[in-house]
Amino acid sequence: MNKLILSIAFVFFSMLSFAQNQDLPTTMVRDLNGKQVPFNETFEKGKVTLVSFWATWCIPCKQEIKNIKTKLPEWQKEADFNYMTISIDDSRATAMVKTYAKSQGWTFPVYIDPNSDLKRSLNFQNVPYTMIVGKDGKIVMQHTGYEEGSENELFAKVKELAK
Repeated sequence: MNKLILSIAFVFFSMLSFAQNQDLPTTMVRDLNGKQVPFNETFEKGKVTLVSFWATWCIPCKQEIKNIKTKLPEWQKEADFNYMTISIDDSRATAMVKTYAKSQGWTFPVYIDPNSDLKRSLNFQNVPYTMIVGKDGKIVMQHTGYEEGSENELFAKVKELAK
């Protein structure tokens, strides 16, 4: 049964990963200090970036980020890339997002999409939603959902792109 679920998840993951060379939207997001910044300017030019969209109420989101955070130091020894998260919580939950990120010891950038403007720009419905942005600043891969261990598939793609 687990093999069947894993196979279905892999097919689903593969089907949704074909968003090749999509430009990043200029939609505004906020950092944890409330400063607004265009989404496309949150990326370091010439560097691959893994982006996790999440919400404080989303258990799978928080598990994915926790697993990535645990592996991040080792992964960043193997590949030169950045990692960031974007909360889709509404503006009333901004304080909760900031508190949660701090309590988890997150040292990577955390942004907030309080009105779901970026979510609409990227045309996704649910979190967890994860994307990889290539060195050229274009979306190379995106997928929705999280299965334990699927972060390793993401890293394999990041590693390939970071070469």
